[in-house]
Amino acid sequence: MNKVNSSSMIRTKDMTKIGMLSVIGFILMYFQLPLTFVAPPFMKLDISDLPVLMGAFTMGPAYGIIIAALKNIMHIIFKGTMTAGVGELSNFIISSTFAFVSAYFYRRHKTYKGAIISLTLGVLAMTTLAMISNYFVVFPLYGKVMPMEAIIGMGAAITSKITGLFTMMIYSVLPFNLIKGFTTSAVMMLVYKRVSPLFKN
Repeated sequence: MNKVNSSSMIRTKDMTKIGMLSVIGFILMYFQLPLTFVAPPFMKLDISDLPVLMGAFTMGPAYGIIIAALKNIMHIIFKGTMTAGVGELSNFIISSTFAFVSAYFYRRHKTYKGAIISLTLGVLAMTTLAMISNYFVVFPLYGKVMPMEAIIGMGAAITSKITGLFTMMIYSVLPFNLIKGFTTSAVMMLVYKRVSPLFKN
């Protein structure tokens, strides 16, 4: 009976932590900074991946995926979407990849150096998948919401090197995600030791 109660308590605690981190992630999505020197207006920098990383590092990689999904669901429900859910889908793919890869490596290398390597691997994995998913899925879906010519035009206004979807990935999506990933990683390194005890089992 005690084992059942203990297991139930653990599940309740985990659900509470997931809920808290998801809400924090959702709130952080309101604080966005456009990177107009590298990306179109609909691509904005935020650090909403921070609580996703925190959950993945302290509770396990799979929890990061859950938190990434919940923050985007809340964003659609409470803030609405200007991209027919395409932006939220992109955010989920990138956020969950970043958290899962970083946390998976960190679980086996729990040192300061290990954390840096983990986050770097996460950023590289996130950026790679962002380029693939944006090229084959996300931008084609954006093309159903607004003309693809208009999207490419936004990129061309930033640099003349952007002439089509592929060059958009190279000169816009790639640097944008590297900047976003390493910015979030830097904040994670600053706050992890102070905040992580609140979420560890």
